[in-house]
Order: sequence, then C-alpha cells, then structure tokens
Amino acid sequence: MAAALAVHFKSQQKVARQKGSLALVKSIDQALDNSEALHSPISPVQTPSTRTARPGIPHQVIHSIPGRLRLRLPRLGCDAHYVYRLQMLLEADEYITEVRMKPQAMSVALHYHGDRVSVEEMQQHLGNLIDLAATAIVPAPGADGDGEAESAWSELKLPLVASLLALLAGPMGLPIPTLAVVGTIAVGSLPVAQKALESLWQDKRINIDCLDLMALTLTTLQGNPLTPSTILLLHKLGDLIRDRTARSTTRHASELIDSLDRVVWVERDGMKVQIALDRVRPGDTVIVYPGEQIPIDGSILRGQATIDQQKLTGESVPVRRSVGDPVYASTLVREGHLYILTEKTGLDTRAGQSITLVREAPVGDTRMENYAAQLADKAILPAFAFSTGVLVVTGSMARAAAILTLDFMTGIRVSVPTTVLASMSAAARRGILIRSGRSLEQLAHVDAVVFDKTGTLTQGDVVVTGVRTIHGADPRRLLAFAATAERRLTHPIACALLNYAQECGVEALERDGWDYQVGLGVRAIIEGEEVRVGCDRFMAKEQIDLERIYEVYPDLRGSAAIYVASNGELLGAIEYTDPLRPETKGTIQALQAQGIDIHILTGDCRQRAVTVASQLGIATENIHADAFPEQKAAVVRELHESGKTVAFVGDGINDSAALAYADVSVSFGEGSEVARETADVVLMENNLESLVKAIALAQQTQQLIGENTRLSVIPNVAALLLATTVGLHPLAAAVVHNGSAIAAGVNGLRPLLKGRDN
Repeated sequence: MAAALAVHFKSQQKVARQKGSLALVKSIDQALDNSEALHSPISPVQTPSTRTARPGIPHQVIHSIPGRLRLRLPRLGCDAHYVYRLQMLLEADEYITEVRMKPQAMSVALHYHGDRVSVEEMQQHLGNLIDLAATAIVPAPGADGDGEAESAWSELKLPLVASLLALLAGPMGLPIPTLAVVGTIAVGSLPVAQKALESLWQDKRINIDCLDLMALTLTTLQGNPLTPSTILLLHKLGDLIRDRTARSTTRHASELIDSLDRVVWVERDGMKVQIALDRVRPGDTVIVYPGEQIPIDGSILRGQATIDQQKLTGESVPVRRSVGDPVYASTLVREGHLYILTEKTGLDTRAGQSITLVREAPVGDTRMENYAAQLADKAILPAFAFSTGVLVVTGSMARAAAILTLDFMTGIRVSVPTTVLASMSAAARRGILIRSGRSLEQLAHVDAVVFDKTGTLTQGDVVVTGVRTIHGADPRRLLAFAATAERRLTHPIACALLNYAQECGVEALERDGWDYQVGLGVRAIIEGEEVRVGCDRFMAKEQIDLERIYEVYPDLRGSAAIYVASNGELLGAIEYTDPLRPETKGTIQALQAQGIDIHILTGDCRQRAVTVASQLGIATENIHADAFPEQKAAVVRELHESGKTVAFVGDGINDSAALAYADVSVSFGEGSEVARETADVVLMENNLESLVKAIALAQQTQQLIGENTRLSVIPNVAALLLATTVGLHPLAAAVVHNGSAIAAGVNGLRPLLKGRDN
C-alpha cells in the first residue's frame, strides 16, 4: 500500500503542477512525505524514549463495503477550516469518485474505485488524508476573480453599443433612429455625469470629469454621435485599465494564524483531550508532537525537542529546547514532544504580533498617482475658461467643442495605465508577478534593497562542506562513523551528512545499538567501538576535549560543525553550512553596479550573517542580525525615514511585517502564504535574478510613460492652436485626440514585444 500510495500522490502532484496550483502541489508534497514517513522502517535498536506516538484525528468507520464508505468525524462539527481542507483533499483524490460531507452530523460518505483498492487499503488511505487535512495548504475559496471580470465587461457594454450604433448611423448610413443613438450615449455618460456633479457639489471644484461631460454634451449637440461615443469608450477603457493596475487592499495576513492546527491536544486532570485552538487559555498545558506546529507562546514544562524556527526567526538550523525554555507559535517540532505551559494565544503571540504589524502598515493609494492626474488638475480650469472664452468671442459651438475634445488628458489617462498593464503582463511572462502600478512605479526608484538571509540569499538547506581530521584519522572512516550513527534521524544536519556520505561513496557500517539525545548528538556502538557524534555541547557533556582540534584548525571554533569521537578520542569534525543560491552573488553585484545600497536583515546569529556578507561584498555596517519580526519592521522603517526608497526581499512568516513596511516588498512563489500575499512583487521562478529584471522593466516603464505623455500632449496642443485661430472641425479634433491616444497606447505596449528572457 505504501508504494501504491506514493505513486498515487506523485501522479496527483504532476496534475497539480500542470494546472498551476502551487497550493495544491504543496499539499500533495506534504501528503507524499507523510505517506513515506508512515511506512518507513524504524531501527530495532532505537530506544522507546526517542519516539513518541502522535494521536491521529479521531474518527470511526460506521459503514464500509467495497466502493462505498461512511465514517463519523467529530472534528467536522467544530472546525470549518478543517472541513474545507478535507473536502479539497478528498475531491482531488483519484481513488474517490464522490464525496458528501455533513459537518452538522459530523459524518462523511464517499464512493471510491473498489476495483482498484481494497476496503482495508482505502480505510488506511482515508485515515492518512484525515490526518493530513489538519495542516494541508489548499487554495482559498472564491479566488478566481470571475465576478470582477464580468463586472468590467458590463461597464464597457454601453460605450461599445453607443460606438457601434454611431458608426452604423454615421459613416455607414444605416437608418438607425437618432433618439436610439443619442439615448445610448446619454445613458452611457451617466457615470461621468455623476462623478462631475459629485465633484461640483461635494468637493466644490471642477475636475476632469466636468470637462469630459462638457465635451460629450457639446459634441453630441453638434449632431455627430461618433465623436462623443468614441470619447466615452476611451474614457471608460482608461478607467478600467487603471482599476486593473490598482493594488488590492485585501490582505491575508491572518492566514498566518489560520495555518495553525485548529484543534490541539491539552492535558487536563491527567487526561489528554482535544479542544479547539480558540478555547486554549493562558495556564493550559498544550501537548505538541513531532511534525506539528506549536500553536501558542509559552514555556516548556516537560520534554525536550528540536524545533525549526526558520519561519519565525529565520534561523536555518533547528534549535534544541528543553524544560524552562520559551517556545513560540508557528514554529515546528521536528523531533521530540513537548508539554508547554500556555502564556500567550492568538494575536498576542509573536506570530500574531507580526499580523498586527502587517495590518497597521501604511498602504499606498490603490490607484497609481501618475502624470495624468497631476497634469489634469493643473489644466482643467484653463481649458474650461479658454473654451468658454472662444464660445463667447466667436459664437462657434464647434470651436468650443473642439477645444474641449482636444483635452490631451484622456490620451494620458489611457496610455499611462496601458503602459503599466503591458509591463505587468511582460513581467508575468518572465515569471515575475507585480501586483500594482504603484509597485512598478516605486520599483523604478529603489535605491536600497534589504535581503533576508535564510532561504533568500541562501538556499535554506544544510549541506556538508568538508571533513577535518586530527592525528592521522581516516576521513572516510570518520564520515562512515558519523553516517552510521545518524542513520534514520530526520533533522536537517543528519540528512545533509547522509547525503554527503552517499556522494562520497562511503557506506554505512554495522551498528549494534544507539542512543540519541535530542538537539545534542548520538552515542552508538559501531563495529565494537563506542562512537559519539554531535555538537560542541554534546562533546563537552561526554568529556571529549575539543581544544586539540582548535589548536590545529583555529577557524573551526564557533563555526557550524559536528564532531566525531571514538572510544573517548576525538577524530575530527564535519563542517556544514547553508549555501548561497547560485545566482545570489551575480544579483548583488548587478544591484551594486546600479548604485543600490544592499543590506542583510536576519533573525539568524550575527556570525553567520557576517560570513554571508563577506562572501557577497556587503558592508559590515549593513548587517542587521538576531532580529525578530517587529525589529525587522523597525529597520525597514528607519531606512525609509532616512530618505531611501526601500525594497525588502524575504520569504518567511518572520518577514511579513518588514515586507508590509517596505516601499516595495518582494517574495518568492515558494515563500510562505502570508509573505506572498503581503508582497508587491512575487518572483514566481524563485530566482533572485528576476529582481534585477523587474527593476530594469520598471525603469523602462517610467521612460515609456514620459514618451507617451509627449505623444499625447504635442499633437493636441498643435491642434488646439488651429482650433482657436483658423478653426478645426470637432471630428478632426477627435481624430487628432483619439489618434494621439492610440499612438501613445500602442507605444505603451512595447514591453510585450520583447522576448521572455530579455
């Protein structure tokens, strides 16, 4: 069943990638890991104290026959998030053909392919899915945006109908009733009239909508409906494009807490019981098992564990925590299990404080503040006064209408957002998601980039870099001892060590017994020798002197390494690191070549941050280490207040607050959900080189906006001079006006004409 289950999940994984569902791919990745872990062999000499059984999600099979199964699942009645996640996983499963869930009755009924899987195998498979649904990442409901697209189309219907009727009745000469054409234009102009009247009565000022309304009115009175219908269509199109480039105000920072298991184990009156997370109170004893996230902030009452804090603090290597040590919500227990005294819950936790910082962060205007708005405000009154003066002096309504028609703001209002939209689309083709025109505008002016370290500049995975020996010890035997001792352990250093041994062709030896101390090291009997493998604290506890190796390799003191000893004698050390991404150095050099100031901001220790900075040529004074989320936000704010336009690049929950406070926030497609939703720019290909491309594209967009402004202004100003001197027919004015707008719009599409890799 284990092999079949792995093949099944891998096939689902392929389908999910083809559909482009990152969230579903992650869920299936997790399912695949769980299926392999559940069936992996356990060492017969492993002591019972090193493993703790984790209670599964309680459920009971009520009815089961081949092809059909019904069960009772109490959690359905108290956890809507769990209901949704389980529904998604069951519906995505290729064995299951039909699912019916009744949360109020706490029951699930399903049909499955009885010819492909036995009753017993299906019950086991379903149990795995039930457990997986507690932490699975699935797409959020209602995220398709179909309603928004339908609304945009409905707003364009009337202007399109008006233009079509005007074209048929005018140049094509079809017998379309004038009332029908004018009526359609009038109804389509109602939104413009409403905005104009609101500006006049509420704001007590004339705005661009007032000029548009006057131009529509005068050109309609001239008896040529094609001109006002074309103006109306361009006006609405420009508004829709600007709205498309606007930054969404919806933020999903709360998903940081929502990602935690909604039901937790607590100890009450000596009994273990499951309760909803929102019922946990300070003073409760929460039990956390291997592979689970810690749901609260508190201190350890009993137990010890290796905890992965990367999402919260950015530390690349898990830390050991034991009785009395503090632990935080959203961190992951890799090994061991804990009884934790609850001190803070929900938004009061450190993770919750990150949410609060995100929610309180300043968010820019949802509509790009471009040249059109600024020029429009300055030109409205002169244009209106000039048109009125020409009408009074000449008595020619045509000249007055031509002047209002030659409002070059319409061309700018269409071309600027069109350019932004084209650039955003071009960025998407290159694997860069830019959420708004404002983000693109800010990105063009970035002069300081702040990088998170772990998982951003580095790969976020531990790898072994080499072996150092003393007193003639054989490096291959030292590595064989270490790999044998660490076999079947799952923490990152053990995995890195086993991979390195495999790459070096070193085979594991015979092991007669072993004892693993969580977060410290391993004691094992290997080929009759008592071998110890672990950190410097473990060696000190085992009374193994490390000064001898430090005398030979002084640089080893304080570095990331595990030590190997046999029969009380130190053999050497195995160094490991979190390596840089392959593209990191080139990216930093490219940014520095543009005069951009580079900073490192990390929750990791300063020594590791300095090591990375020295490899990349980043100044020591630009290193900010040992920083929790609120401290990261403070550093970004300080840089902004010093006059810098700051871009922050990060991928974890611990980066969400800094991302929210940056002028431009950048994350990876594989980053945490809250980091992706907070970020203005998402590098979907998870490659830092895309940041350089994004900045170059933003700068090109600014140049195009300047060109489009000139394309819109110069022809209209020339036509305006003609209209006020020798006269200009409104239709000719409309041709100049619309022609310049079209030329500017086409010019704005240039980013789409370049190849994907340019």
